[in-house]
Amino acid sequence: MANIYQIGAGLVGRTMALDLSKDHTVFLADNNLELLESIKSEDPTIHIKKLDVKESNDLIKFIKNADVVLLAVPGFLGFECLKKIIISKKNVVDISFSPEDSMQLDSLAKDNNVTAIIDAGVAPGIPNYILGYHNRSMKIESFEYFVGGLPKYPKEPFNYKAPFSPIDVIEEYTRPARMMINKKLITKPALTDIESIRFKDAGLLEMFNTDGLRSILSTMSHIPNMREKTVRYPGHAKVIKSYIENGKFSPTNIDETANQLLKEWKLEPQEEEFTVMDIILKSSTKKIHYHLFDSYDKASNTSSMSRTTGYTATASINLLLNKKITKTGVLPPELVGSIDSCWDYVFSYLNNRKVQIKLL
Repeated sequence: MANIYQIGAGLVGRTMALDLSKDHTVFLADNNLELLESIKSEDPTIHIKKLDVKESNDLIKFIKNADVVLLAVPGFLGFECLKKIIISKKNVVDISFSPEDSMQLDSLAKDNNVTAIIDAGVAPGIPNYILGYHNRSMKIESFEYFVGGLPKYPKEPFNYKAPFSPIDVIEEYTRPARMMINKKLITKPALTDIESIRFKDAGLLEMFNTDGLRSILSTMSHIPNMREKTVRYPGHAKVIKSYIENGKFSPTNIDETANQLLKEWKLEPQEEEFTVMDIILKSSTKKIHYHLFDSYDKASNTSSMSRTTGYTATASINLLLNKKITKTGVLPPELVGSIDSCWDYVFSYLNNRKVQIKLL
């Protein structure tokens, strides 16, 4: 039994804390005491603490006795928090998906003998693990994945609900999307190249460019073609583009817009939703196609996005605790996936929690 210090108690945070507390001692911090007390009411063994992560000394003091840290704060807070955790010489799994390049902290992590697994969620996360696993034995010519988390019963005008911070979703919609096309790094605006895509289990949806490849563009730069797209209900991109054109995501309006969308996009208690993802790898001779479809779980009252994201992160925590990773530095999941048995472990961990990833 290890001492796990988790920072962040949102929807995904709740799922992770309750999962980890089955086998470990969990110390959970957040700036929202109401959220903390709600999670503790579900498992009284979880220790809670109100914490403002912007207070450096308080954060460092909180994690002093940690065997491993799990970081789950909004993206705009993630980079600095990760840096402080590394300086504190603590191994960490990070799902804050900060807009900064966390690979910049690689030397710092190595200097402090720290292993930091970043972007260990559903996506980035699962596709990265799969890519790293297959890259060991396959000359990959093309890698792409398409992913979305959506309400089962969409409502106009957005036909969308956000399982995490609206600010992070807005960041996804406004940050330029990078991709690899014929060995060249190409940048396009987000929300471009809209395509229809039909899933057997999710129906007809649309997908568009976003910047989800992140670390893969540098760690797997030998692969000539790579792209990622976000999946939404048809018409969603048009609504978001109108927000951008009307200046609602500008620096002067962003806070007001985020507060509005927090209400519009909030998942209601027990609201049904699903996560769908296709991951496709191609060589000159074969194609490998993975498919994930996961729905809100009524038994545990957990959303699919919190399950798929959270359990990938808690699997990564256990990889560290089980000493399956001996390397130090900042390791995105594609590098962890290249280590013997790591993807097999994550796959089994998810499957045991009824998150199924199938080969088509």
